[in-house]
Amino acid sequence: MKITILYDNDALDTRLASDWGFAALIEAAGRRILFDTGAKGQILMENMSLLGISPESIDEIFISHDHWDHTGGLLKILEQKPVRVYVPDTISKVVPARETVSLSRPAEIHDQIYSTGTLKNIEQAMCIRQDGKVAVIAGCSHPGVATILSAASEIGPTSALIGGLHGFSDFPAISSLDLVCATHCTRHKNEIRSRFPETAIAGGAGKIIEI
Repeated sequence: MKITILYDNDALDTRLASDWGFAALIEAAGRRILFDTGAKGQILMENMSLLGISPESIDEIFISHDHWDHTGGLLKILEQKPVRVYVPDTISKVVPARETVSLSRPAEIHDQIYSTGTLKNIEQAMCIRQDGKVAVIAGCSHPGVATILSAASEIGPTSALIGGLHGFSDFPAISSLDLVCATHCTRHKNEIRSRFPETAIAGGAGKIIEI
């Protein structure tokens, strides 16, 4: 699988704009899924263009939760290509997509690609199973990292966590992971990398993670 961070508070690729928010392109199981859409559609589109990623290449969109910094670019992308959108069941707004799939419970949305379902009435995370292990992509982790990892463990042994870890300080919860990339709203990014130098990596717009 390949994960390209398109939108983040920091920019690893100096050509790209940084802004408060998160979006990533997930390439797995033959699908190209846009995970969240950042805060501003224009920034998302410009960053995608600089990375050579066309909106036309997007198969589907997965929205983690209904906060402005994760849904702000949604309409801009859908204007280009009105694909299917997976949303947590707490989203009430009308999404002008080809199809909107509301997920309250855990579900396999494609072969080896899963939603945790809506956790604590706010957020879903994406889980990708590969070689018997599960990588988790989270928007902000509002339900708590331990809650998300517990839900992911129902799919298989969790090996990676990528995304925003809002309010996170439960360091033992990630101690057994093979890879951690804390992005966006994570308060203790530097401490995570200091505590886990072998497994924790920096994120930022332009970061490409291949697992």
